[in-house]
Amino acid sequence: MNHDFIAVLDFGAQYAMLIARRVRECNVYCEILPYNIKASELKKKNAKGIILSGGPSSVYDSDAPKLDKEILTSGIPILGICYGQQLISKELGGEVKPGHKKEYGKASLLIDDQTNLFAGLQKEIQCWMSHGDEVNKLPQGFKVLAHTANTAHAAVGNLEKKIFGVQFHPEVVHTPQGLEILKNFLYIICDVKPTWNTKNFIENALSEIRESVGNKNILCALSGGVDSTTVSVLVHQAVGKQLTCMFIDQGFMRKNEPEKIKRLFKDFFGINFIHINAVDRFFEKLKGVTDPEEKRHRIGNEFIRVFEEEAKKLGNIPFLAQGTLYPDVIESAVPGLSSTTAVRIKTHHNVGGLPKDIQFKLIEPLKMLFKDEVRALGKELGVPEEIVSRQPFPGPGLAIRIIGEVNKERIKVLQEVDDIVVTEIKNAGLYKKVWQSFAVLLPIRTVGVMGDKRTYLNTIALRVVQSTDAMTADWAKLPYELLEKISNRIINETPEINRVVYDISSKPPATIEWE
Repeated sequence: MNHDFIAVLDFGAQYAMLIARRVRECNVYCEILPYNIKASELKKKNAKGIILSGGPSSVYDSDAPKLDKEILTSGIPILGICYGQQLISKELGGEVKPGHKKEYGKASLLIDDQTNLFAGLQKEIQCWMSHGDEVNKLPQGFKVLAHTANTAHAAVGNLEKKIFGVQFHPEVVHTPQGLEILKNFLYIICDVKPTWNTKNFIENALSEIRESVGNKNILCALSGGVDSTTVSVLVHQAVGKQLTCMFIDQGFMRKNEPEKIKRLFKDFFGINFIHINAVDRFFEKLKGVTDPEEKRHRIGNEFIRVFEEEAKKLGNIPFLAQGTLYPDVIESAVPGLSSTTAVRIKTHHNVGGLPKDIQFKLIEPLKMLFKDEVRALGKELGVPEEIVSRQPFPGPGLAIRIIGEVNKERIKVLQEVDDIVVTEIKNAGLYKKVWQSFAVLLPIRTVGVMGDKRTYLNTIALRVVQSTDAMTADWAKLPYELLEKISNRIINETPEINRVVYDISSKPPATIEWE
């Protein structure tokens, strides 16, 4: 890629992904890499700067993650955040000890040096602290750049070696000037250029796709969502008629979704399009299955098997394009693709859910992008706003929004309920303001009273969240009137439901989807 590169080394921080997103907001390309990567590897990648993330460990723990010491003498500018700052200090001869007062939440940062990291900022700004340990003694050559009432070394730096550390978190929104601090590190200290943008990405992606595919044919796994649609348009621009988009109807889509997708790709995009009805086949695969991971694995495997079978009918198609995103890779914790510190949260069907003996060579041009970057890319490529602004929809579809066994009757119920939820969220003008809004069908029957008669029917959980990247999320505080309207419609229009509950858990500790 023809742009500057920043490496984010992950020491197990809940904010590692957020650091990477913030760097990209500065139009600088970066990737999250394992904390134990060698300095030689970073030099091969031509890293212009390194950011060490925070993490839950203490630098004095026996199993505390450590970095290759040669990184600190590599000459590459470094910014350590929280644990990263403490690790730098310890490795270079300073001292770290438990803080006399643990500091969590907002704090006033008093800036002692308004150059370098804090160039252009006021003398006092708000920052977000989250730490127990703190640097007690600075390494030789370091000076204090900023402090708080409780933390003497809130920001430190060795200006000559371009090694800096901050005890607070500049990547979170609770540090309002955090993006400016990161920009100062990137533009002033690392001297990188803000060249990472959608036009550059498209040029690079088109070139890489053409080089990989050559004059051979490629199949695109199409769902109709923003990710797979953007991939299909991108690949189509690269190889034209060599691309065939295949939509496999597994029976888990939203109400009338297959018909909408068919019209969009045939009439609007003019792309080779094949619709495969595999509904019965997928329901048979999920018969008796209740475990969420097993559902995802079976659906992922069956997708590939159907693609392989259908591809053979079309002749020799060695490539398969997918809309895999960076958060999919990280959450699935696939070795070689994600940080070694990542813990598997759930297997995304298009990453860890794929069979080991897959017969296609995968083309995944979006696998290093976040959702907001894909939306921007889609707009640049001319994807309709209706698709670009669509809320995320899981690859396994409604099958993972049904807790317990999936069958046609339960899918039909959820399709009707889902249609009500989406319609009312749109009518309220909130569809683009929330990250996701959907219903979950629970394996719970409860007693109710309808028309003076006792009922014993199903329960729906309503889930609406706000997020920017799906790595963290907060439940949406919807107006009571809207919740009441949605509940009334669901119960009145869906005879199988007599109770609606609202999920008010955030991520973490919960996930956005229930499975």
